Amino acid sequence: MSYLRQARSGHSWWIAVLWLAVGLITATQVVVGMAAVGMRHNWIALFFTTVAAWLIFPFATPVILSLSRRFPLAKAGDWKNLPVHLASALGFGIGHIAWSATVEWVFNPLAIHPAPSFRGVFFTTVYMQFHTGIIIYAAIVAIGNAVDSIRRLAHREAEAARLAGELSKAQLDALRRQLEPHFLFNTLNGISGLVREKRNEAAVETIAGLSDLLRRVLEDSGRQLVPLAEEVSFLESYIKLQAMRFGDRLKVTVDIPLELYGALVPPLVLQPLVENAIVHGIGKLVEGGEIRVTARESEGVLSIYLYNDGPALSLAGDYRTGVGLSNTRGRLVTLCGAGSGVELRNGDQAGVETIIKVPYRVAACFP
Repeated sequence: MSYLRQARSGHSWWIAVLWLAVGLITATQVVVGMAAVGMRHNWIALFFTTVAAWLIFPFATPVILSLSRRFPLAKAGDWKNLPVHLASALGFGIGHIAWSATVEWVFNPLAIHPAPSFRGVFFTTVYMQFHTGIIIYAAIVAIGNAVDSIRRLAHREAEAARLAGELSKAQLDALRRQLEPHFLFNTLNGISGLVREKRNEAAVETIAGLSDLLRRVLEDSGRQLVPLAEEVSFLESYIKLQAMRFGDRLKVTVDIPLELYGALVPPLVLQPLVENAIVHGIGKLVEGGEIRVTARESEGVLSIYLYNDGPALSLAGDYRTGVGLSNTRGRLVTLCGAGSGVELRNGDQAGVETIIKVPYRVAACFP
């Protein structure tokens, strides 16, 4: 995998640093320990000989890690690779012993007189360090497998997060493509009604207002969350369009505390729900009616309430089948998580109330 190769090549230096640190710590312990019990040796030679004995590991570790990745032991079916590692561990152990014996024989740090033969030093080292090389080999394989597993997991999580972000954006783009034509067609139908009623001035103003709204929709198309203040401003512009059509039959009241205007919400979250309230509620009443929009925050949740005094919900639930409402539900889940949503219910005495719930987050530009 390319990401593993990059990680190995980019961080290979830490292997040398690690083993050098181990060598320095071990040498310090050996020298200090022997001096503490009253021994007399060439401490400088002993210190550097002990450090030098560890210098085989910076060269051997990349080879061991390469073998570990070529002949893995992570799965049950990988046990067929065990003989390879047993042979490698044995060879590594012998190499470690030969190197340590050579260093000790050359420098004779303990100042033994007469100087011992290489054969004697070698077999003494076999007796004292044979198990050390095998244990270190096994530890390098185990740690290498663990590090590679963590890297693979982190890579998969990062890739999953990236794909989830792309999926979220793709879903939002698809929802916007459904929403914008729906909003446009409804408004054009309203303009057609104004023309048929020979209310030409109102039709022209509506077209101008529609042009402004569409421009704002296109300008905001790249953002997935916007401050509630912008949504309220957009909603007020939309209400002006509808007021040209319904006149005094439509009354909309927006009563949202100023401290909530910085809360982040998906764009175009209020307009389709108000449109539903107009089409399925107020629009069915000859005398018209009122829509009230309020909001409050509690325990980290922003709740937006839209009430209209139109006909109550029937068992058939015609509100639940609207394109605007289904889009809003989908967008809230996509952008804000499963804890968000839209709830519709009949009012306590009359009308219908829509409740939007999203996690409360504040835009950085708002206090």
